[in-house]
Amino acid sequence: MKTNSYDAIIVGGSYAGLSAAMSLGRALRKVLIIDSGNPCNKQTPHSHNFLTQDGKKPGEIAATGREQVLQYPTVHIENDRAIDAKKQAEGFELNTASGTTYLGKKLLFAAGIKDHMPEIDGFADCWGKSVIHCPYCHGYEVKNLPTAIMANGDKAFHLGKLLQNWTSDLTLLTNGPSTLTSDQQEALETDGIRIMTDPITALHHKDGKLQEIHFSSDRSLPLGVMYAAIPFSQHTDLPEKLGCQLNEHGYLVVNEKQETTVPGIYAAGDNSSPLRAVAMAVAAGSKAGAMVNFELVMG
Repeated sequence: MKTNSYDAIIVGGSYAGLSAAMSLGRALRKVLIIDSGNPCNKQTPHSHNFLTQDGKKPGEIAATGREQVLQYPTVHIENDRAIDAKKQAEGFELNTASGTTYLGKKLLFAAGIKDHMPEIDGFADCWGKSVIHCPYCHGYEVKNLPTAIMANGDKAFHLGKLLQNWTSDLTLLTNGPSTLTSDQQEALETDGIRIMTDPITALHHKDGKLQEIHFSSDRSLPLGVMYAAIPFSQHTDLPEKLGCQLNEHGYLVVNEKQETTVPGIYAAGDNSSPLRAVAMAVAAGSKAGAMVNFELVMG
């Protein structure tokens, strides 16, 4: 086997990537993780809803995972960035920003997604701290508090119905003209959810802790927590370049084996599931690693 040749190459070394590498390392597979060190939850202070890890900092979970995975001698990690890949007769060739070329029989993408922050002053500073995306990850810590939802259309309706389990004081901010259907709007208002369509101009905060929301109409809304549904893109476009299909929501399409629409290419974590949580990524990675090993066994 060539020096830069591996049974599997994993692009992305956070929770899904590390979990997959552990499965493969325990199966005695030669594995390379390529990671650029830029996880999407890098400024989130605590991770929740993860058995045995509840309340820990995401960075601590990743660091522990990295240390444990590297105990397996066939697993290697390179702090680099994958910039190109192509199909070969017996696998895949992958090139990195450092100018290194690697060969892998199987390819697993676990690089996650990239959030696109709206042009609202203070939003990025609050993201992951007091402007959050998931009630299962963060809802318990802000239960029963006056809460805003920045979303529109079907996403707004979904969050409005869901979040009533955590708080009864909800205000929906469509940040411009509402795209709710009349039935959706009536249902939310019947549930006691206030709806504001004023464009948001700024989030007043202190060290990322939301204090007040300001609108173009000169109105303001004092509260300390807001859920937000914001657009995203894949952290790397290499799967698309290799022919992997995205669904209508922008996630990589995978089957029950975590395999994409291109044979030999797998995906796990936020890039292929709307269930965006550390525990979910770890579970998907573990499954993907086992499936990659099975496919290698079967030839």
